[in-house]
Amino acid sequence: MEEELKKACQILKDGGVILYPTDTIWGIGCDATNEAAVRRIYEIKQRADSKSMLVLLDSTAKLDYYVDEAPDIALDIIELSEKPLTIIYSGAKNVASNLIASDGSLGIRITKELFSRQLCQRLRHPLVSTSANISGQPAPANFSEISDEIIRSVDYVVNFRKDDNQKTIPSSIIQLGKGGLVKIIRE
Repeated sequence: MEEELKKACQILKDGGVILYPTDTIWGIGCDATNEAAVRRIYEIKQRADSKSMLVLLDSTAKLDYYVDEAPDIALDIIELSEKPLTIIYSGAKNVASNLIASDGSLGIRITKELFSRQLCQRLRHPLVSTSANISGQPAPANFSEISDEIIRSVDYVVNFRKDDNQKTIPSSIIQLGKGGLVKIIRE
């Protein structure tokens, strides 16, 4: 795994796009602070840039750097969540502008999965994580379901967990609003 982390991190630092395992499904990723790399992911997915993508962080301690305010309830919800959870926060900052939704929000998931967490730590930036499929097509449940078109379009395919055929599912998504309002987007 060490060599895979080094290689993937170097590709990301050089502005590249990778295909990698996450705490949910396989993702297409890049440095979330690199606008050109983010734009390239939109192109790979054939997705309108008005549809936001989420980012991974390795620690809740980093939330305040990427959003104006991480409500205390967010930390409680993350701690209590039994499965991967993406939270949409208002007041996004310090990421590529083409990642921020038109309302100023950003979806962030704190990854607990070993590879993606260590990759975030080494990169020292959030990592874009979007499903490894063309927009509108089903999300692949494991590496074997990823299309050749997606595989050929990235700069590097991580070799860690490629043989894991366990079915995975996308994260739950909630949005935190003013006054502690919680809106469920996807269970």
